Parts: sequence; structure tokens; C-alpha cells
Amino acid sequence: MEILGPKDWEEFLNAPIAVLVLGKAGCAACEKWSEKLSHFQIPDGVRIGKIMLDAPGFGRFKIANEWVANVDALPFNTLYINGEIMKSWAGGGLERLQNRLNRFI
Repeated sequence: MEILGPKDWEEFLNAPIAVLVLGKAGCAACEKWSEKLSHFQIPDGVRIGKIMLDAPGFGRFKIANEWVANVDALPFNTLYINGEIMKSWAGGGLERLQNRLNRFI
């Protein structure tokens, strides 16, 4: 999983297939999901990246993605295909992630 920064999130979201994971420091569920993802066999051509919403420097990301203000549960996942949101969901679950990826790979 890629840890995204203020300078590379935009390029990441425009990848052919990208899964963005939103989290915050101190979020136990976020840490558990990241741990599960670290053991996930990422399919070829898929990128998984993480943004910590409480990290400094993501103001431009939040302005460009107004939907983030409505996220009320973490971790939060968004599947992008060529820069367009295809699916979003809260929580973890490798089977759920794989099922959503299977629709596009």
C-alpha cells in the first residue's frame, strides 16, 4: 500500500485502477484495515493508497474532493477507474474489496 502525500495523491487517483483508503491517526479500525491490506495480494494493475485525513498538507485534496466532508466512518475506501469514482464504502473486509475489484479487472 502506498502512503500518499500532498504532492502525489492526484496522480494516484488518475491511475487506471486505484483504491483510496482514508484514515486518521489513532483510529484502531484504520490500523487494523491497513494491517489486513499489508497481507493482501494486490492484483496486477491495481494500486492501493492511503491518505491520513489529519495529516497536514491535504487542503487541496479536500477542496477537490468535496465528498470527503461527508465521510462519517473510517476507514473509508473509494475505488477509482481512470480518475472516476466507481464505488465507495466504509470499513474493511478483503472479500468485499476483492469483489469490487473483480468487476473492473
